[in-house]
Amino acid sequence: MILERTLKTKGVGISTYNRNLWNRILAHKWIYLLLLPGLLYFLIFRIGPMWGLLIAFKEYNAYVGFWASDWVGLQHFRELFGSTNFYIMLRNTFVINLLSLIFFFPLPIVLSIMLNEVRHDLFKRVNQSIVYLPHFLSWVVVASLTAFMLSTDIGVLNKLIHSLGFERISFLSNANYFWGIITVQNIWKELGWGTIIFLAAIAGVDPSRYEAAVIDGASRFRQIWHITLPAIRPTIIILLILRLGNMADVGFEQILLMMNPLVMSTAEVFDTYAYTHGILQGQVSIGVTVGMFKGVVGLVLVLSANYIVKRMGHEGIY
Repeated sequence: MILERTLKTKGVGISTYNRNLWNRILAHKWIYLLLLPGLLYFLIFRIGPMWGLLIAFKEYNAYVGFWASDWVGLQHFRELFGSTNFYIMLRNTFVINLLSLIFFFPLPIVLSIMLNEVRHDLFKRVNQSIVYLPHFLSWVVVASLTAFMLSTDIGVLNKLIHSLGFERISFLSNANYFWGIITVQNIWKELGWGTIIFLAAIAGVDPSRYEAAVIDGASRFRQIWHITLPAIRPTIIILLILRLGNMADVGFEQILLMMNPLVMSTAEVFDTYAYTHGILQGQVSIGVTVGMFKGVVGLVLVLSANYIVKRMGHEGIY
C-alpha cells in the first residue's frame, strides 16, 4: 500500500514500475548472478530453518517427530523465566558482554590508529601479522595456554608469585576471577582481527585533509582527533550497534572450556544452559526456547540502539 501511494504521487503505475525493475535487473544480470550464491545461502540455511522455532511451543519428541509432538504453548518460556538460574544466567551473560564492550571494543580502534601512524611499511606489516595470529588459534588452544599461565600447580604466573614469597592464587577455581579471565582472553585473541575494518575505514580518508592540517600546523594528535576519528565515526557506530545485538550471546566454546563446578555462579550463561538441557538432557524444546529468547533480546537491542543513534543525528544500519 505504501509503495502504491508513492507511485501514484509520482504518476507511475505498478505495471510500469515492475517492468522498469525487471529491465534494470536484466541490465545488471551479472551482478545479480554474483549475488545469487549468498542469497541462496541465507534462504536455505538462515531463513528456511526458522520454522523450527515452533519447537519452542511444542513438547518435542524425536520418536514421534515434529508434527506429532504436543503443543504446550508458552510452557517452556514460563519454565525458563521461572528457573532459579535465569537471573544468574542473565547477569552473567550481560556482565561478560558489558565488560567486553567497555574494555575490548575501544581497543581495536586505538590499535588501528597506532598501526596507521607507523611509517615503516615492513615494521607495520610484521606487527599486523603478529596481532592477527591469535585469531586463528582455536579456543581449545587458548584455554590450554590460559591453564598453563594461571593454574595453581604449573601456572607460570603462580610460580612467579610463589617465588616472590606470596601464596599461590587459584585463578581458575575462584568465581571472582572468571569474568576478568574471559575478558582478557577475548582481548588477546580478537584484538588484532578487530582492527581490519577500522584500518580499511582509515585508508579511505582523503589524504589531502591531512596535508591541509599539516599546513595549518596541526600536530599528529590533532590530526587524529579532528580528521581520523570523525572519518571513521560511522564505522564505529555501525559496529557498536551490531555488537549490541550480541549482548545476549556469549562465546559458547570459550565458556564451556573455561567453566568448572567451582565457578558456576559466574560462568553459567544461556548458551551453556541450552547445551546442558537441550543436548545433554535431550530437552530440545528448552534449547530452542533459549535461542529464541536470545534472538528477541538481540533484535530489541539493535532496533533501540539504531533508533537512538538516528535521533542523535547519525546514520544507523538502516
